[in-house]
Amino acid sequence: MFENLTSGPLPSLNALRAFEAMARTGRVILAAEELHVTHSAVSRQVKALERSLGVRLFSGPKNRLELTAAGRELLPHLTEAFDQIAGAVRRVRIGGEDLHIAVNASLSVKWLIPRLAGFQAAHPEIRLHLSELSAHATSHRGAQAVVRIVPLSRTSDPNCTAFIRNALGAVMSPEMAERCGNDPLRAPRLAAATHPEAWPIFAEHAGIELPPANERPFPHVHFAMDAALAGLGAAVVSWPLCVQEVQQGQLVAPLGFLTSGSAFAMLTAPGAESRTLDRFRDWLVAEGAKTPAPPGARTS
Repeated sequence: MFENLTSGPLPSLNALRAFEAMARTGRVILAAEELHVTHSAVSRQVKALERSLGVRLFSGPKNRLELTAAGRELLPHLTEAFDQIAGAVRRVRIGGEDLHIAVNASLSVKWLIPRLAGFQAAHPEIRLHLSELSAHATSHRGAQAVVRIVPLSRTSDPNCTAFIRNALGAVMSPEMAERCGNDPLRAPRLAAATHPEAWPIFAEHAGIELPPANERPFPHVHFAMDAALAGLGAAVVSWPLCVQEVQQGQLVAPLGFLTSGSAFAMLTAPGAESRTLDRFRDWLVAEGAKTPAPPGARTS
């Protein structure tokens, strides 16, 4: 049992950092990578914090931990505080010309990086640093902003700038389409571990029932998309990530694309606003405006 402590000194800063990183990323191993320590060190620090506070911060089995009410209460305050500390250190260290952006892997590979030459040509004075954002994370330590897909309900937040409305389509190669009678539901189903709900969401929006199928799993959406390009099956992919491939005929979407309840957006870290970040935000919005409407698009 934990001792009920109502007052006393603040807990260890390392313990608070370990809990915040583990709660924010959702996994001990990701927190350990971010903090450059072992996963056992993170676990020890979190347990020490629980003892210090006299409350449990996580519940459930080790492979499916969930935040308790106390953990949910503590997390946003710690995240905001550490983000502000990181922002202050960054501004002192780099003088405002470096830009640190965290972005989901597939969005980075299939959308952002192919366009970065234009940003660098327009703003050669800005040194852009990209880091990978965990699949469901909405903040990343040390980043001035994150770029990811968010629910439309999040786009009204003051720190959120949406730049493309999302649409989903089941895509496959023309050769695979010919083999399965132009029906992606008859093709092998390619699924991404970072977006396991893609097929069910697409089926619900399209008003279709997914038949039983042996899914072929891939770590990221861009891996599943590349597998579709290689003729291995059909994958559900966001339209902005596959514009070029569809326009060039490398991928087809027989069921069209369905406007979903999400958008590509930039989320700014607390206290990170700067002219450098403003330029990047303006560029994202301008690039997003260039994205053509997907073929067969309709609102579900």
